[in-house]
Amino acid sequence: MILRRVARPLLASIFIFGGIGALRDAQGHAKAVEPFLTDTFDKVEGIVPDVVPRDPATLIRIDAAVKVAAGLALAAGKAPRLASLALLGSLVPTTLAGHRFWESKDPAEKQQQQIQFIKNASLAGGLLLAVGDTAGKPSVGWRARRAAKKAGDFSEDLGKKAEKRAKKLRKKAAKALPGD
Repeated sequence: MILRRVARPLLASIFIFGGIGALRDAQGHAKAVEPFLTDTFDKVEGIVPDVVPRDPATLIRIDAAVKVAAGLALAAGKAPRLASLALLGSLVPTTLAGHRFWESKDPAEKQQQQIQFIKNASLAGGLLLAVGDTAGKPSVGWRARRAAKKAGDFSEDLGKKAEKRAKKLRKKAAKALPGD
């Protein structure tokens, strides 16, 4: 549908652009989110495996790579539901780390961060729609329910056939055996 061919690249564009910007200035982005990351890692100490990088610049680069790769996939219509889910997973921590308006003391800065926070919440809504968009094809849930119903109907039919066959065999056995 033409709507998807236009909407997906439009939705993906901000993630691709933002991801490229973060890759170009990973250190600058890392400085901005370092307090959030330090606080978060302190809270989840012992829960998050040691193999997860703690370096803010590395995490920024990983996040940026996800945004660029998933954004390009969404724009191209390749695995759009999975790409949208990856972008949503990337958007949540980015929003919480980068737009903590509740911590701002300056009213102008607070308002700017609120606008960015709400913009990201709106993008999350668009991504949720994209995650659920089956492009007119039946959803996995519908297909699973249909397969379960078919399996149930097949089992019921098989059970009825088995009952009929058993009844015939009992009659045949009763004729073949002399009565008491």
